[in-house]
Amino acid sequence: MEAGALRTADWYLHDRVRKRRLARLLRLGTAVGVVAGAALPLLDLTGELHGSAGWGYLSLLLGAACMACDRYFGFTSGWIRNLATAQAVQRRLQVLQFDWSSESVREVLGPTEGTASEAAERCLGVLRRFSEDVTELVRMETADWMVEFRAGPAPMGVQSLVSGAVGGRPEQGAHPGRLTMPAAVRPNMPRQRPPEPPR
Repeated sequence: MEAGALRTADWYLHDRVRKRRLARLLRLGTAVGVVAGAALPLLDLTGELHGSAGWGYLSLLLGAACMACDRYFGFTSGWIRNLATAQAVQRRLQVLQFDWSSESVREVLGPTEGTASEAAERCLGVLRRFSEDVTELVRMETADWMVEFRAGPAPMGVQSLVSGAVGGRPEQGAHPGRLTMPAAVRPNMPRQRPPEPPR
């Protein structure tokens, strides 16, 4: 389980490197296109370089194309998201190591900390929470990616999951990083007088 979490973090870190390089290349193309697009028409106006205005407009177009590619394919936002997810998985792995060390200390203490079945149940609970939390981190990153690259309005389920992850407050006693379903609200019905008995 620990090895699986390390593989997940490594995958996000390796994918981040590729996306970061592409994002920097596109941002450099955007900067060069904008600077050349602004400078070449000015040189044409001053007469230092005749016929350069057309090249300036082409440079602006190429710079805008680089920016659009970065936005459409999500290279900049993607590598930042990958880094954040990898760091979150690594932090959760540190929490698992601390919890497991605590359980090991309890096991050394012996009977004062409960029976062997209770110790096994606590260890299984630690592993289950860790597995659920890592799965939730990956699911939330995938939901963010789906919302960013949607063609139209996001499905209501994805919107509610992402909005809950960003703006929702965890319930008291809930584990950090977990999403909770909103409580159902019953509509208030007006009170009616009971029918009067016949006279």
